[in-house]
Amino acid sequence: MHVLKETSRTFYIPITFLKNDLKMSVAAAYLAMRAIDEIEDHEKLSNDVKFDLLSAISELLKNEFDAEAYQTLVAPYADQLPEVSLRLADWLTFCPDGSRKIVQASTSEMAYGMAKWAKANWQVHTREDLDDYTYYVAGLVGTMLSELWAWGAGIQTDRDLAIGYGRGLQAVNILRNQHEDLDERGVSFVPDGWTREDLFAYAEENLAKADLYMEAINKRTILLFCRLPLALAHKTLKAMQEGREKMTRAEVEQTVEEVQVD
Repeated sequence: MHVLKETSRTFYIPITFLKNDLKMSVAAAYLAMRAIDEIEDHEKLSNDVKFDLLSAISELLKNEFDAEAYQTLVAPYADQLPEVSLRLADWLTFCPDGSRKIVQASTSEMAYGMAKWAKANWQVHTREDLDDYTYYVAGLVGTMLSELWAWGAGIQTDRDLAIGYGRGLQAVNILRNQHEDLDERGVSFVPDGWTREDLFAYAEENLAKADLYMEAINKRTILLFCRLPLALAHKTLKAMQEGREKMTRAEVEQTVEEVQVD
């Protein structure tokens, strides 16, 4: 939980709303997915190295995870990768037995998709490309969470809306980092011919699915967990539409309070 807090305060807070095995499962899942995300986003690793690492990790996750094989795989890059990536085996060990297969299967599919997009240098040209990329890096989070809600709380949710939930959050991130991605990485996640307004519309379309996704959730702790990132995404989108880069720290803190009071 310490590493989780150090890695992302934004997700640490909603995860603390969850209870018992679901809390442990989602914490482990977040760290496992962050472990591979740090490889995908790494500034110094080449795309070929990223493809090789992520493809190998995807395969390792398909069976009982071999911690020794993983350490051998990442050893040449141990001085470049962060703690969260080096300790992937720990996060899977931390995950409850009953949910580990769900977490591993989703992380495996995500690693496969990230490898594919690293090889393509993240060149998005069409709406289909954008949908494919956002499915792998975020829609999969939505479907995995839905599987965890079914496993841990008997809650059934719509898969398409779950993907929309993840895509909506990712679309807001793409808008927030659009210029930075282009200037620093030479990467654009904006389809050919699209304006920034088209990207806003894409984000709004998927956040609307996320709002619908929430209607099937009747357990307060899970509702609180899902509500906070969604509220922050809606408000960040509004801030950007007003010409600001992001929400202020005070606005974020106020949102956290409002979500818990409702």
